[in-house]
Amino acid sequence: MVIKSVNLECVCGVTSTLPKNQLPEIAFAGKSNVGKSSLINAVMNRKAYARTSQTPGKTQTINYYNINDAFYLVDLPGYGYAKAGKEVAQTWGKLIEDYLYQSEALRQVFLLIDIRHEPSDNDKMMYDWVRARGYEPVIILTKSDKIKRSQLNKQISVIKNSLKLTEGTLVFTFSALNKDGKEAITDYIEEIIK
Repeated sequence: MVIKSVNLECVCGVTSTLPKNQLPEIAFAGKSNVGKSSLINAVMNRKAYARTSQTPGKTQTINYYNINDAFYLVDLPGYGYAKAGKEVAQTWGKLIEDYLYQSEALRQVFLLIDIRHEPSDNDKMMYDWVRARGYEPVIILTKSDKIKRSQLNKQISVIKNSLKLTEGTLVFTFSALNKDGKEAITDYIEEIIK
């Protein structure tokens, strides 16, 4: 996919009205600190357009990136940050849920999970939310460079079993460090926005 233009077109907080976009939307969801901003920057071919941070929980809004005037890449708030406090966590949960239930342009949800760990309760809840909305989430296992190649398949199996993935669910691995997996992900995005 050739990225000609990227524009952060809309930022929605709790009190915002979500835009009714005509262009297709591809949403990215994941726990705080899973590497969501790094993946989004890689997909957009930008170094630091989506804010990355050492501090988890930076994305507290829904960010709509207009890509090539062809589709929106939607960055959902990171969830499950322990220090965020219950009230803030509920706010993020409501934002994500509202988006999943209100967006009419949503084509696909990518759910990011750290390949080194078993999915958390929040990951499982997000997977169930997305499925309840009628979508089959695509799983992206991030930080694939942090484990040995020989451990990849074992970890993929652990995560598939833990989430009880349905047969045929797409699973990609991704490394922000060496961009392994980026091409497969962008090729897939290109397919679904046609």
